[in-house]
Amino acid sequence: MITSFGDLKKGMCGTIVTAPSDSDHSKRLQEMGFVPGTEIRIVKVAPLGDPMEVDLRGYRLCVRKQEMSGFEVEVLS
Repeated sequence: MITSFGDLKKGMCGTIVTAPSDSDHSKRLQEMGFVPGTEIRIVKVAPLGDPMEVDLRGYRLCVRKQEMSGFEVEVLS
């Protein structure tokens, strides 16, 4: 099932399918490893749903849903 990054919940895993290249945020995130084919896991979600802590490529990063708009993820579990 393919969904937007913002729809993921704590504990969910997935593979990035689409990474937009039209904004400075998305280009910066791609440089940090958010590229198609990368597996991610949602570690924590703030009480109000934003930001989210993501585990990818051996490190963790907190990102806001607005920064991740346009990224699509194929849910693995």
